[in-house]
Amino acid sequence: MTLRLTDDEADALRRQAEREDRSMQEVVREAVREYVERRTHSARVDEALHVLAPRCANLLDRLGKA
Repeated sequence: MTLRLTDDEADALRRQAEREDRSMQEVVREAVREYVERRTHSARVDEALHVLAPRCANLLDRLGKA
């Protein structure tokens, strides 16, 4: 895989890696892991809401009126 960054992105990544005393590769790999974890979590929450919202519609309606 080849990752192509703009000059600004590469500079920002380089500065961040230097601040953390890590390689640019380490910073990118962690960023990718965090991104995937967030997206996976968001997808699971969306799926749960899709299932639970209809089941709890009456309760949600009553709570909204309280």
